[in-house]
Amino acid sequence: MALNLEAAVGDRLALAVVAQYRLVTTEQLHLLTAAGVRIEQTRRRLMKLREEGLVERVTLPQAGRRRVWFATAYGVQVASEWPELRGFAAPRLIADPTAARLRVAHALTVSEVGLSFVQDARTRGDICRPLDWIPEVHHPLRGGEAVIPDALLFYRAGSGSMLRAFVEVDRATMGPERLAAKLTAYARLHAYIPMAPPGRHRQAGGVQTEPDWRQRYPLFPRLLFLLDGTGAAGVDNRISALKAASRELAVAAFLREVPVMAAPLVDLLRDGPSAPVWRPVRNPAHRVGWMHSRTS
Repeated sequence: MALNLEAAVGDRLALAVVAQYRLVTTEQLHLLTAAGVRIEQTRRRLMKLREEGLVERVTLPQAGRRRVWFATAYGVQVASEWPELRGFAAPRLIADPTAARLRVAHALTVSEVGLSFVQDARTRGDICRPLDWIPEVHHPLRGGEAVIPDALLFYRAGSGSMLRAFVEVDRATMGPERLAAKLTAYARLHAYIPMAPPGRHRQAGGVQTEPDWRQRYPLFPRLLFLLDGTGAAGVDNRISALKAASRELAVAAFLREVPVMAAPLVDLLRDGPSAPVWRPVRNPAHRVGWMHSRTS
């Protein structure tokens, strides 16, 4: 039987995206992976992957009864063996339709933000492929703690410069103080140097003596907060909380080196990530695009 290579490539990309994004709607997956064809092709592809035991779905009860897809344990096992998902962390908590349903709102919002960056890059002639959006990348801290951004973004601008960003999507399910605590956590990650194992001394050429993030990134990724679930006054309150946290010495030092911005999610989805919808935490009266390089 002849193998349809084009279909196999499409199936592989679709499974990789479903596995990496954790949860996606049919429409999101279609726009990410096959926007140039009719959506029926994506629907058929998903049903095929489901028949093969690689993906599963839940149906949302809202009007339209949208289908939301996630990779099965078998799908994750298959996808994690591919080079494009090297270092891929298996999804947490999504083992069955009930687990998927309980985290669908936040996960779909994160996927929608990823889609927005991918589409914006296509419009601008930049490079941001579907798999350049990586949810929940684990960054360890001392004492078993960790910083786990909602997503890590890789983006190559038309100028050739490579940009990276940690993205946090806040749906107002926690107070402004807890949101600001995330900024403190990123400042800790920026300065974090793993301790020497017991019985060993830190020395040149021996135990690590530079911040741990340098093992992964040439520059610390910029930090983007997207604010949802609240009106304009709530957005202002949350940005004020982030600015207040910047008065801490460690956070202030972090902000001098790393661009940190916040934007209302509704503005980003309406105008696109590159539009001047972002407010630098150190100077929230300004409006800039997310690729703005100044830290003030």
